[in-house]
Amino acid sequence: MAKRLLTPETYRYLGGSGVKVSNICLGAMTFGQTGLPGNCDEAASHKILDRFVELGGNFIDTANIYGRGASETIVGNWLSRQERHKIVLASKVRMQMEDDNPNSGGLSRKSIMWSVEESLKRLKTDYIDLFQIHCWDWGTPLEETLRTLDDLVRAGKVRYIGGSNVSSWQFQKIIDYNKFHGLNKWITLQTQYSLLVRDPETEFTDVCKIEGLGLLPWSPLKGGWLSGKIKKGDKAAPEGSRVAWSEAMGDKVRLQSCPKFTPYANEGSIWDLLDKMTEIGKANGKSVAQVALRWLLQKEAVSSVIIGCKTVQQLEDNMGAGAGWELSTEQMSTLDNASAVEPLQVAAMIDRVNATRHRKDWTQ
Repeated sequence: MAKRLLTPETYRYLGGSGVKVSNICLGAMTFGQTGLPGNCDEAASHKILDRFVELGGNFIDTANIYGRGASETIVGNWLSRQERHKIVLASKVRMQMEDDNPNSGGLSRKSIMWSVEESLKRLKTDYIDLFQIHCWDWGTPLEETLRTLDDLVRAGKVRYIGGSNVSSWQFQKIIDYNKFHGLNKWITLQTQYSLLVRDPETEFTDVCKIEGLGLLPWSPLKGGWLSGKIKKGDKAAPEGSRVAWSEAMGDKVRLQSCPKFTPYANEGSIWDLLDKMTEIGKANGKSVAQVALRWLLQKEAVSSVIIGCKTVQQLEDNMGAGAGWELSTEQMSTLDNASAVEPLQVAAMIDRVNATRHRKDWTQ
């Protein structure tokens, strides 16, 4: 049995809260999922959860929509045998859970209150540590959503609140509304972030630093593209991989966590990036996946990186990114340059203006 990889020294504060979490968060989207490649049954999921905790992990992220309750049920069955206070449990609300019930989704007071009670039943607990909106809801007034979430904290149903998959203006609007109306503040933002998705650095990173929120990157390996499985010269993604499945499904799949093979394979920059990741990995005695995860862990405002895995072996490799080593400044710069994207014209102009003035560190 491998030794404990993550120790208390590697834990980080969860955004602006006083809660400490492992810098690697176990995402439970593959638990009980149907239709996606690499889904885990309950027995396999529990082995992964057990090993995660043995290796020092204490932060688990799920959502009611994952398997339409299956993921939460699997996590809940496991959680019922654990010391609850040692686990930081996150879940989400927003997506429609029942085809014949239009109020089983969205962010109305009715939907949120029903959804949280259903999640608590499946999770076999009387509180959720971090309750997050899964996406913006254009059909519900923002005040209704935020006041309902605040009520859940006051009632003790949830400890903290956060969100995912919102635009930068939506994010700031939420922060400001909570602040000026004296509501419980968000402490985290989940967003897609990786060496192939650098968008959060344009605005989210600064907002999180200034407002005291933690970034929780999801899809850090971009569906397998940054795992080391796909190599230069490959004509197709490895059989059984999410990339291969997504390619075969074509337009039927629109999940951002399931990228296809051809669009990326036709871009020379990705092969250059993978070459550099391989070189850096060899220099550090680490895998390509560990390099991708470590790069994120050394980025500003990141509290914990959400990983997804279908085997204990994948889990152990991913957890190896969390402690005991770091990428050098030069290696970080190499990866930054190899994955750089052309900034939007407005963002580029703003950066040029800001560069002419001393930038105050608002986190101090």
